[in-house]
Amino acid sequence: MDQQLNIKSPLVSVITPFYNGSDWLREAVQSVINQSYTNWELILIDDGSNEETSGVAKLFSQNHPGKILYLQHPNHENKGVTASRNLGIRHSKGEFIAFLDSDDYWMPGKLENQVSLLSKYPQATMICEASVYWSDWENPVANNIIVQVGAIHNKLYEPPELMHILYPLGKGAAPCPSGIIVTRKSLILIGGFEESFVGANQVYEDQAFLCKYYLTQNVYVTDEANNYYRQRSGSLMQSISKKNKYIKVRIFFLSWLEKYLIDHSIRNKKINYLLRILKFKLNYPVLYKIIKKLSSIF
Repeated sequence: MDQQLNIKSPLVSVITPFYNGSDWLREAVQSVINQSYTNWELILIDDGSNEETSGVAKLFSQNHPGKILYLQHPNHENKGVTASRNLGIRHSKGEFIAFLDSDDYWMPGKLENQVSLLSKYPQATMICEASVYWSDWENPVANNIIVQVGAIHNKLYEPPELMHILYPLGKGAAPCPSGIIVTRKSLILIGGFEESFVGANQVYEDQAFLCKYYLTQNVYVTDEANNYYRQRSGSLMQSISKKNKYIKVRIFFLSWLEKYLIDHSIRNKKINYLLRILKFKLNYPVLYKIIKKLSSIF
């Protein structure tokens, strides 16, 4: 019976790194436990959290043996989200791997819906869905907003189509990590997450990961929205914007992407053009505005 279940319902490994935020972690873990799709394992990676939050994760692991695994870095070190996700991936067993940030939340049908799509579109190695930008968790009168992935929905994209369409090179909204599921084979092939994205540069770690998929893998975009992306003050993005570090962080990402394309012998005229334009805009903002204004006149 168990073997039959595994054939029909492949194991999904859910990767959740966390750093403090015990109440949010409880909500995130409970949303996995509440999934209608039951063949999952949850890997909680402690990225140097305080004693209270570490205790919450350990208790979940003790209460759900064989389903929830607790991991930490040597000496309880804080190594960042990319290293933490990669640690979780190395310990995972699932045919499919999904990501849930520790302050986000899944609706009960999230995994069931995405596993069904992977079965329906076997050529896809990633499914990405829309996200509910979650504001009323803190302010009951605030409005939650569904943000769709900025491409035609319910469609399979071949590489490198989404590079031209979605942020950070295109204008369309990128998917949130908590709205993504991938195949293990593709994750191994693209080499996981880029651990050089630490500190302030960590704000672009998900974009680096996504670009590696857009460049080499088939990605299916759905209009379903079964994940809640918590909106909160004090986030890394807000901190970077306040300290005027955003331009440096974006230049770091674009330089990484430029090197990645060279190292992997990926040649695409449109991508190279977009890269040059964006780097010029960031390095010479005044001149860029002048040229853009003149081009609109003539």
